[in-house]
Amino acid sequence: MSRRTSIMSENLKEEIAKELGVYETVKRDGGWQNVSSKDCGNIVTKAIEIANRKV
Repeated sequence: MSRRTSIMSENLKEEIAKELGVYETVKRDGGWQNVSSKDCGNIVTKAIEIANRKV
């Protein structure tokens, strides 16, 4: 199975996670696997808002 390439950079994900207060979970658990679906959705929503502002 091939790995998906990420559209969102790791730096952007981390920046948004810090802003939303989710990054502690990522740091504590060593990755994104234990971040809730709701929090991941909030990260994506925030990334879309940022992208729309830059357009």
